[in-house]
Amino acid sequence: MLEISGPRRAYVPDLSSVLQGLVSRLMKQGRLESDSTIYVHRALVVYLEKLSQEGKATGIAGLEEIKRFSELAEERGIMVHFSGEVPRQLDRLDTLTLSHLVRELARDQAGVLITSDRNAHLAAQAMGIETIFVSGVETGRLTLEEFFDSQTMSVHLIEEVPPIAKKGKPGDWKFVQIREEPVSRLEIERIVDELVEAARAREDSFIEIDRAGSTIIQLGSYRIVISRPPLSSRWEITAVRPLVKLSLDDYELPPKLVKRLEEKAEGILIAGAPGMGKTTFAQALAEYYASKGRVVKTIESPRDMSLPAEVIQYSKNFAVKDELHDILLLSRPDYTFFDELRGDEDFRLYVDLRLAGIGMVGVMHATTPIDAVQRFIGRVELGVIPSIIDTVIFIDRGQVAKVYELSMTVKLPTGLKEADLSRPVVEVKDFLTGDLEYEIYTFGEQTVVVPVKKARKKRLESKLRKTLEALFPGAEIELRGENTVVIRLPSSEARILSRKARKLKRLADKHGVEFRVETLD
Repeated sequence: MLEISGPRRAYVPDLSSVLQGLVSRLMKQGRLESDSTIYVHRALVVYLEKLSQEGKATGIAGLEEIKRFSELAEERGIMVHFSGEVPRQLDRLDTLTLSHLVRELARDQAGVLITSDRNAHLAAQAMGIETIFVSGVETGRLTLEEFFDSQTMSVHLIEEVPPIAKKGKPGDWKFVQIREEPVSRLEIERIVDELVEAARAREDSFIEIDRAGSTIIQLGSYRIVISRPPLSSRWEITAVRPLVKLSLDDYELPPKLVKRLEEKAEGILIAGAPGMGKTTFAQALAEYYASKGRVVKTIESPRDMSLPAEVIQYSKNFAVKDELHDILLLSRPDYTFFDELRGDEDFRLYVDLRLAGIGMVGVMHATTPIDAVQRFIGRVELGVIPSIIDTVIFIDRGQVAKVYELSMTVKLPTGLKEADLSRPVVEVKDFLTGDLEYEIYTFGEQTVVVPVKKARKKRLESKLRKTLEALFPGAEIELRGENTVVIRLPSSEARILSRKARKLKRLADKHGVEFRVETLD
């Protein structure tokens, strides 16, 4: 939408218009008169220089825009004049002060304020200053988007290296070189400027983080990470986008698991290796809960989940300390999705909200399902873990590969023999089969995680090997899988099997195994 009221020959751009490349765009569209003057406040240049020296992409993009429209102005017979006093205390020069200085300059010059900030537009009108207010700037197709096709999951641009794309689907992808020509420093800087301008202009986009050496942008469905020297050795852009959007029905989950998610699971961890589809599953689960009339909110960094409007998405990066904690405790959603759990503060917030009775779904990187549970060990008391985590869903190659349920009991841990060694034990079971796979308990001052299946298999193998070697001297014994024991005998000794068949049957019934006999030759 473009609102222009009484254009004059003097124009004054503010910070928002410069960061969005609005001045040069208006020039190209012929909306600024050729016999006019553009007044740029010196404080605006100083502020952008300060951001640029801090390594922030917004400062670099702003200075590039001033340079760009100054060159265009010379071609079109428009004068560019730098005026206005710079405050002495530069550390106090913030966006609000800068906006005030620019408005004062526009009033002094009887000029037209160029802005894309609605608040600045309204403030200028309140002071009787005429404006060119442009909202919702359309930037067209971006250069970065040219590197994507229908099969591209992510694009990786590194200075002086040919561009590379990850193509395929979660769990089944490969790196492909897009072109032979390396990406130059100038090209990558131009792409960054374009991304910053688009993020400032589009309503579906925002700059999540802008630090000295890195910038994170959410541009529509694209999650873009930019790093530059001195943080990184070269300029780099990594852009990721979701290829598919799935519903929970697309995963064809067992009815038993769906019932648990509906009725019981309130402390859920969604784990998996990078690129395996964790966030895609979390997004599907969030939409499922929202469709069931549950109040769902998310904590993201950056906010890249595509969710219905009724699901409020909070940015961890824009929140001050304890702000999200207070908001969520007071608003009491049924489920809060935390994408992704990384540092101690994230885990602390997850635990606090879960213990307050809020259903929590955490997304985290883990190479095995039990790794997700182990990341809580040492951060919380062992006895509290089943209260904050009751279900672990492991995603592999875009599918639910494993589901664990956690519970607390008092028992003699597997492998210990003395009855007085009974203690509280966290049991980790395969939810679908009910098999006990891990036990977590304290032993002395240490917390141990015991793989029960492996321990039982080792003890069973040791016990059977001793018995079978006594029955069949010279035989080779091997335990295959969970319950198959292979006995290898020389063919000359096979005749003794018939005499010892009853003993083998009793052993098989006692230990729940199956015997297979093979000849060594």
